[in-house]
Amino acid sequence: MKKNSKIEYKSKEENAFSLSTGDLMAGLLFIFILLLMGALLQVQEKSEQDEEIVKRYDQIKTQLYIDLQDEFKEDLTVWRATIDSTLCIRFQEPSMLFDEGLDELKPNFKVILNDFFPRYIAVLSRPQYKDNIVEIRIEGHTNSNGDYYSNMKLSQDRTRAVLQYCFSLMKKKDVNWLRGLVTANGLSSSHLILTKDGHEDKNLSRRVEFRVRTNAEKHLEDIADKRFNRKKND
Repeated sequence: MKKNSKIEYKSKEENAFSLSTGDLMAGLLFIFILLLMGALLQVQEKSEQDEEIVKRYDQIKTQLYIDLQDEFKEDLTVWRATIDSTLCIRFQEPSMLFDEGLDELKPNFKVILNDFFPRYIAVLSRPQYKDNIVEIRIEGHTNSNGDYYSNMKLSQDRTRAVLQYCFSLMKKKDVNWLRGLVTANGLSSSHLILTKDGHEDKNLSRRVEFRVRTNAEKHLEDIADKRFNRKKND
């Protein structure tokens, strides 16, 4: 009888140890689930924050496009210019811009810039936009006639001439701000305008464009990089 009692006692000890191990495993599993839920909530919260940033800066860009349209809608046809949702204003009548092969602004183009540029900067420097603008690009484009490298120099000289003339129209305090933002970019024939059938429109390819880059692009790049790194580390 004593021998059986010892066996029964030993069995009870083993069962008690087994139960405590099960409780420990259940506890660890519960902690793991809590940590996983916390991590998922953080990812969801970060994703929602990213979406809010994208939405906010997209709204800024869209509103700037609307305001530029409102400012210049009566003038674009007269200037032979267009504006699109990428915030590009394109002056596309070469006979009004420069004589062929020269970088001196024609009188008609100076008249246009006299009216356009101060108003353009007045819109861009509004409080809701000023701190969100990282670059104002003046781009010069040629058609494919002639040598690519000669056209590169010509387009660069033209944009420099436009920049200098535009700055001459502004007050000193505005010029100080613009110097950190405005760039002159000669692109030769690298961005041709094509017709619907894929052929070059040699007339429209000769043009001057004003483009605005907002910090929306940088924020979107940062978000994309963070998401890529998160996936890479998973």
